[in-house]
Amino acid sequence: MSYVDEVYERVVRENPSQPEFHQAVREVLDSLRPVIERNEEKYRREALLERITMPERQLLFRVPWVDDKGQVQVNNAFRVQFNSAIGPYKGGIRLHPSVNLGIIKFLGFEQIFKNSLTGLPIGGGKGGSDFDPKGKSDREVMAFCQSFMTELYKYIGADVDVPAGDIGTGAREIGYMYGQYKRLTGKYEGVLTGKGLTYGGSLARKEATGYGLLYLTEEMLKTNGIELAGKTVVVSGAGNVAIYAAQKAIQLGAKVVTVSDSTGWVYDPEGIDIDLLREVKEVRRARLTEYASARPSCEYHPGKGVFTAKCDVALPCATQNELTLDDAKALVANGCIAVAEGANMPTTQDATEYLMANGVLFAPGKAANAGGVATSALEMSQNSMRLHWTFDEVDEKLKGIMVNIFRNVDYAAKEYGMAGNYVAGANIAGFLKVAEAMMAQGVV
Repeated sequence: MSYVDEVYERVVRENPSQPEFHQAVREVLDSLRPVIERNEEKYRREALLERITMPERQLLFRVPWVDDKGQVQVNNAFRVQFNSAIGPYKGGIRLHPSVNLGIIKFLGFEQIFKNSLTGLPIGGGKGGSDFDPKGKSDREVMAFCQSFMTELYKYIGADVDVPAGDIGTGAREIGYMYGQYKRLTGKYEGVLTGKGLTYGGSLARKEATGYGLLYLTEEMLKTNGIELAGKTVVVSGAGNVAIYAAQKAIQLGAKVVTVSDSTGWVYDPEGIDIDLLREVKEVRRARLTEYASARPSCEYHPGKGVFTAKCDVALPCATQNELTLDDAKALVANGCIAVAEGANMPTTQDATEYLMANGVLFAPGKAANAGGVATSALEMSQNSMRLHWTFDEVDEKLKGIMVNIFRNVDYAAKEYGMAGNYVAGANIAGFLKVAEAMMAQGVV
């Protein structure tokens, strides 16, 4: 049995009932086979794969808080500090009922390679809770966030672990968490990113993941002799990533015809109205039915189906495993030429394989959605230097990072005889940097 297969079997055996984590590890290890085979004796002796697939630390704790009726509620919470070989742990906090240890581990594992690809000195980590901020009052959200931070603060710091936002964790939640951290430690430092602009946040952070997705997608298309301008784009999701991916796609000359949320999706043949979408989602915090009712050209469809719309480019920006094999078949049948992941692992393994086998350019999330964490690292830099860059300065740095990520991914794929396989290229480019740092630092 090969070293890769031995390690994967161990991961499955030691982490039962964590299918998302298994999927993430399998995808990475499979694409690393040519790298591992060149260095198998050395990597096996160093137990490198065992170490890189096992978190350095896993924190599990309860979060008790009191709701508006005076009832005590208790939630599960997690922080997985996966790998610090190239810098302090960096990764978001996800607040959603679906959160469990396996999902946090899959996200933290992906974060190792995503952060490595940015070229910035940040390691991989992730955290979260099964708390759902939807439908909660501001006071209830504050009560949860303060209790959450009362435990987490012991394990984080500007040079140790720097959490950020994620699904369910926006500016409001980051603000409450940061206030409690400062209250408990007496330190005013860059320990959280995604902060408000009045207390150390960075311009362009909200837009960063979506904008970065389009910068990388544009570079991928350009490398393959294709212009983004004039193309029809479908986007899933209606959160930060989806909204600003759609906005940047439109700015670059494409037409975006769909967005979706947890209840349904809209198809707008005249193109999504970004100002209306932002009003519905960011101001009213309403469902897409309100967008559809205000837009005569728009069709509303309950449930799933966003990837059945005819398009040239698909950008899954909602959640993990949303783009299935059936969706992939529909995209190919409708002439889609490129898929770039705005969310973390939004495409199932069989769908990814089908798309690539049918000649669809495919940019994996660990490369394509790295703009968010890259700009978080730029926020850390600004905090450390006590500086505040303009929107254009941050945006320019972000574009440079995303273009460089794609070029490194493209080079790594070609170097190992897999030209055009950007999944393999991303995993290889991200892995090699971390592997070299781990071996240079000894058995730790």
